[in-house]
Amino acid sequence: MVQNDGAMILRLGGGLEFLCQLDVSDGKILLASLGLVSRSFADLRSRVKAESLVFSLTDSALFIWPNKSFQASLDDVDESTACGELLQYVRSEDDDGGGKKKKKDKKSVPVVNLRFMMEITEPTEPSAPCLYRENKKHHCIRMVLPMDCVVTVRSDETFGSALSTQLSEMEAVTLRHMKDTDVPVPRPFHFSLPTSTELVTIVYPASVDDKGLESFRKELHNRFELPDDRPYFRRSNAFHFPDEPYKDGYLRNPHNHLNHPNIEGAKPYLVQGVYSYHHYMQDRMDDNGWGCAYRSLQTICSWFRQQGYMERTVPTHKEIQQALVDVGDKPAAFVGSRQWIGSIEVQAVLSHLLGVTSKILFVSQGSELPSQGRELANHFLTEGTPVMIGGGVLAHTILGVAWSETSGQIRFLILDPHYTGGEDLQTITDKGWCGWKGPEFWDQNAYYNLCLPQRPKAI
Repeated sequence: MVQNDGAMILRLGGGLEFLCQLDVSDGKILLASLGLVSRSFADLRSRVKAESLVFSLTDSALFIWPNKSFQASLDDVDESTACGELLQYVRSEDDDGGGKKKKKDKKSVPVVNLRFMMEITEPTEPSAPCLYRENKKHHCIRMVLPMDCVVTVRSDETFGSALSTQLSEMEAVTLRHMKDTDVPVPRPFHFSLPTSTELVTIVYPASVDDKGLESFRKELHNRFELPDDRPYFRRSNAFHFPDEPYKDGYLRNPHNHLNHPNIEGAKPYLVQGVYSYHHYMQDRMDDNGWGCAYRSLQTICSWFRQQGYMERTVPTHKEIQQALVDVGDKPAAFVGSRQWIGSIEVQAVLSHLLGVTSKILFVSQGSELPSQGRELANHFLTEGTPVMIGGGVLAHTILGVAWSETSGQIRFLILDPHYTGGEDLQTITDKGWCGWKGPEFWDQNAYYNLCLPQRPKAI
């Protein structure tokens, strides 16, 4: 197949059964038998180069035999077919089942998903079976390797070489982390890096947690010339493909669907990374009228989780309240109540549960918030975390600012936790629950506190 000019990701997935018998003595694998592991991986590399390999285009009737002179089940598909033309054979779902058109991410790159399989029956010469018996102690390794390869349209890499490369990487990970008869399942992850225009695939052993892989991540940071003060290769940093829904049901980064405000000389300074939108009435919790700061805090915690800074789940209202009791900020009766919290409490919870320090910005009245443009722009430029702001009886999340250094004009990118509806992106963006707001949005006479979480230095 030939490349076309548009950016596109080709993704190939499937399972390959790995089978290997190792010699065992006194419950330990003999060192000499480790070569059998490499031989089994070599056999798999030969299999993916065989004519029996078949690609199936997801949601399509198209099958391709890439190693058999590029045969295809459809007559108009051959080696000269542009990758982008594959999309026309995919059955698309234009609505969400309720008659509404889905709002697509304007910045997402098209993904063509394929699955691979092996033809079981092949023409062969008839032969008689041979039986061989050997009395030895063996340890049988049998696992399904979760192959997941990505190739960009502009790359000169083919799927055949991508599968072979990934198998070699899985072999290296398996041999490195084998402990006697305990063999980890190697699993690939894809990462989008600021230093690369293409996705980078790294294979990790499933049985080793992120903490146990820290030294390996340091090697990766050096290899890709990345700073050593923030994570890029933790599992939670893995690229999320736009055609895959999040399993927890929360919307991610609804601000990506907005246009920047048109202010002369202004630059946008935005949150860096991925967060979840937390708002009233989620999680079967009726917090309408009192839980806005809790929801803003949950959005901030989701950011730290999805950037790889923490592995714990986003805290519930009760866990937030218990944390404030534990640090001595609230009495025991506070747990289970419907009492408000503010920026100072958000700071205390982030410190206690996440070990995150925060900067508090005091503004005596809402009319002075535009004067904080430089401070907020610098925060999003350097730290990139969501900001919680509380004033009067309301709390909001600031995701960025559009600010002109020359004129001082400013717009605030607001994520509003007071929304009570379902996870409808169209409604949330069209009705302004996530949107750009001018200085008049704030209560001009109210006192405001802003909690600016700081990034921990981690890798």
